[in-house]
Amino acid sequence: MSVPPVSVGGMGSDQLEMPGMPRRLFPATPSKLATFSDCPRRYRHAYLDRPTPPKGPAWAHNSVGSAVHAALRSWWELPLRERTAGAARQLLYGVWSTAGFRDADQAQRWRSRAAGWLTDYVGGLDPAEEPVGTERQVAATTERLALSGRIDRIDQRGDELVVVDYKTGRRPSTDDEARGSAALAAYVLGVRRTLRRPCSRVELHHLPSGTVAAFDHTDRSLANHVRRAEDTAEDIERATEALRAGEDADAAFPAVPGRQCGWCDFRASCAPGRAAGPQPETWIFLAPEPADDEVAAPVPR
Repeated sequence: MSVPPVSVGGMGSDQLEMPGMPRRLFPATPSKLATFSDCPRRYRHAYLDRPTPPKGPAWAHNSVGSAVHAALRSWWELPLRERTAGAARQLLYGVWSTAGFRDADQAQRWRSRAAGWLTDYVGGLDPAEEPVGTERQVAATTERLALSGRIDRIDQRGDELVVVDYKTGRRPSTDDEARGSAALAAYVLGVRRTLRRPCSRVELHHLPSGTVAAFDHTDRSLANHVRRAEDTAEDIERATEALRAGEDADAAFPAVPGRQCGWCDFRASCAPGRAAGPQPETWIFLAPEPADDEVAAPVPR
């Protein structure tokens, strides 16, 4: 299933391959592939259009997730004796952003809420159990892809490594989500190739609920994920070649309108996206607070 990486140093992305040379691998991240699968138009805006179209507003739920992830990464970087719940809270306060929140009061309430999650979460960790990696970049190759990605945390459990992904969304993660996550499957392949260690288990740690969703990959489940990823990459290459050959950009990369257009970064540059529905408030994807009377919102992927 894997082949050695192909060296393309100094070659332009549109340069022809030499006869007899291996086919150039498609450079991919889980986010890149997911973007095209969700909406080819959004992929074009994000990865091909230059200059990149201006992005929309910041979202409060992303501010929460970014701060929690950054605090946990920094917590593991502290000396062992300093890895306390209080330190985790202070780290969160240091990176907290009010971007996307309705007002300062809402941002303050959510900062306190996120600090509570961290207090509970690190209270269940053994500070002395050093992760194999935090925010670790890994990579792997398949017959068609050069995959890469960054993992929140890699743990050692016995003789195997475990991929850990932090979640802060409004609902707990499920085992089916762990099984179906293309990103987690790519991380397993990356750990195996980069660290040369056995790795099959993936876990989604949902801090708000304190729950863990997990799946143990097999060679078959990983092969299924690889096949789907390679199919997506082939579709991307086909669309890109059509664009280079002169096809209309909107035809080569069509929009897929739907409720997801409400939180698309490139909504302002996409007429079908704007027509799909109104722009939601930037804090709507936060879980309802006890005093909130806001209508429950759909959950972005």
